[in-house]
Amino acid sequence: MHIVLQLIPKKYLIGGTLILLGLSGLLIMSTIVAITGEFEKDSQQSEVTEIEGGGIGVGTANVSPEVMKYQPLLEKYAQKHGLDASYVPIMMALMMQESGGRGNDPMQSSESFCGSVGCISSPELSVDKGVLHFKSVLEKAHYDLKLCLQSYNFGGGFINYVMKNGGKYTPELAISFSQLQYQKVKHTGNYHCVRPEMVPYQACYGDSKYVDAVLKYYTGTITADGKPAAPASGGSGGKSGVKVIDAGKTLIGKTRYVFGGGRSQSDINAGRFDCSSFVRWAFEQVGVNVGPMSGVTTDTLKTQGQAINPKDMKPGDVVFFDTYKIDGHVGIYVGNNQFLGCQGKTGVAIASMAKGTYFGERFNGRVKRF
Repeated sequence: MHIVLQLIPKKYLIGGTLILLGLSGLLIMSTIVAITGEFEKDSQQSEVTEIEGGGIGVGTANVSPEVMKYQPLLEKYAQKHGLDASYVPIMMALMMQESGGRGNDPMQSSESFCGSVGCISSPELSVDKGVLHFKSVLEKAHYDLKLCLQSYNFGGGFINYVMKNGGKYTPELAISFSQLQYQKVKHTGNYHCVRPEMVPYQACYGDSKYVDAVLKYYTGTITADGKPAAPASGGSGGKSGVKVIDAGKTLIGKTRYVFGGGRSQSDINAGRFDCSSFVRWAFEQVGVNVGPMSGVTTDTLKTQGQAINPKDMKPGDVVFFDTYKIDGHVGIYVGNNQFLGCQGKTGVAIASMAKGTYFGERFNGRVKRF
């Protein structure tokens, strides 16, 4: 080998060495870029979490893990204050805009609660009062969701202003209200435009583009009036409720419980269901679509339909139970403290939810009417 090298002219040896070094450098750089790209990709994926929403329009809220952790609390206080769970994704988008889920007042609800910033130091109290305030504003806005969102930022005076100027939210009304209010307070020196594009308009009171800011974290549709969707086919309770029960009963004794089952036609043909896929199947038999075969879960079911007081539930209403998690089990109420569902030991069967029974102790009061 030494003799061969001696025979090769020195200039070729030097040139070849430089080429090899260059190729090695490119290979190393490519590897670094590829690894960095993967790290960036993983990092980006961990910053956004998707949750399913329904009722006000089936959609997706894209929020950080810090906001995502508040989903159970938002659901808890939505139920406590009588707000349909379908608004939870929008409230998560609102929280994302307000705080990104950080701090002791993630919903920035101190002012609405006690009239001054900083009086809330408990995240749970922030969610409690934030949900209550959201519901109050939503009702005052006559379920105009965009008016509700903008008023969460501007305050209740914006609702009165809109009602005197057409009665419906528009971006133009948001800007004009901001202009009017800014003229009243600019002498204090405490107000500055949060958006540079609003400076020429002197619309520096609050954020006149707050609606767009919140909805950028929400992908989907919103009904014209912002209200939860009306129950399909006149509602699952009553006569149509009996139909869905009759459809479900045809599977009694013909199925077995498989967690994650019922999400393909082969599973259905073989009688493999879990609780939520069975509920989806039963409603499909009477022409009510409550979600795709492959994607229905207890969490997607609970965001749909109309919330019903447990005292008013009727056969055909959908009932939820806290088992391995909040809303971990679901079934169809049949009356007399009984429900039809797909349970672990029995498959599709009628089970008791009377006080003192397994499911009676785990019924959480959530009732939805499709």
